[in-house]
Amino acid sequence: MTQWLLAAGLLMPLYSAQATQEPEAVYNRVCGACHAGQLPMAPRKGDQAAWKPRLAQGMETLVQHVTQGFKAMPPRGLCMDCSTEDYRSIIQWMSE
Repeated sequence: MTQWLLAAGLLMPLYSAQATQEPEAVYNRVCGACHAGQLPMAPRKGDQAAWKPRLAQGMETLVQHVTQGFKAMPPRGLCMDCSTEDYRSIIQWMSE
């Protein structure tokens, strides 16, 4: 058991230091299932009118909503390998 904990401790910095994922690739893999129009309450990519009030809440609030789940948004947006920086990039990309 101690060996597993040691291995996890050594690999943890490598996992957290991974490069930010490409926003479009993550959108196509995970986010588009809801944000391409299937769920009316999920703002569509590029719908600036829908994104404006959300962005007004601040990026940290939006990232928190994705991470913890909010209304119909499942926790982590079902992207289990996304980092906080990935979420910021994806939100920015979707709102443009």
